[in-house]
Amino acid sequence: MPENTGRTPRKSAGRGSYAVGDARRQKILDTAVDHFGQWGFHASSLARIAHDCGITQGGLLHHFRSKEDLLLSVLAQSEQHDVERLFGVDPVSYEAYLDTLVALIEENTRRPGIVRMFNVLVGESGNVGHPAHAYFKERYARVLRHTVDLLEQGVRRGELRSDTDCAAVAREHLAVMDGLQIQWALDPASVDMPARVGASLRRQYAAIAAPKS
Repeated sequence: MPENTGRTPRKSAGRGSYAVGDARRQKILDTAVDHFGQWGFHASSLARIAHDCGITQGGLLHHFRSKEDLLLSVLAQSEQHDVERLFGVDPVSYEAYLDTLVALIEENTRRPGIVRMFNVLVGESGNVGHPAHAYFKERYARVLRHTVDLLEQGVRRGELRSDTDCAAVAREHLAVMDGLQIQWALDPASVDMPARVGASLRRQYAAIAAPKS
């Protein structure tokens, strides 16, 4: 039998340090969301973000190489959430996909910092020199392709009218979502974003749904 020395076994230093590092990294990401949402990318400061995290700027740079790296990491984290919710499972119909979208929008009303940040950065990134310009350009292209694919599948299944202009419908779909999101971010009490988006998408769906036989 091993000798009982009376000492408490030490926790793995490696695991503990990784947990602390992961928690600090997440704190930096969460704080950066608030800063980018309030001041945009250019007016945000690594020094202020670090201060609000209770660390030095050097400590922040241990986790993120630059402000650009931090920005893209924040966007990647937000994107991962949306990808898991929207693209994790193929919807059984285009109508079912719309239900998933409205559920995601409902979630976003509980993440106002993310919504504000998205709106601010999309506006800024229209400048080709912005570090998120390529990200948002590709993101919109990817979401548009995905929506068009789902619409075309609906046409092939006979769920949607054969003369549906899938590209045009997809662009209107994105415009409604982003436009109402901006209105909600400016004055959340003035608009029920999930209800308004859902109603608009339902009207759009009714216009392109194939006649019932």
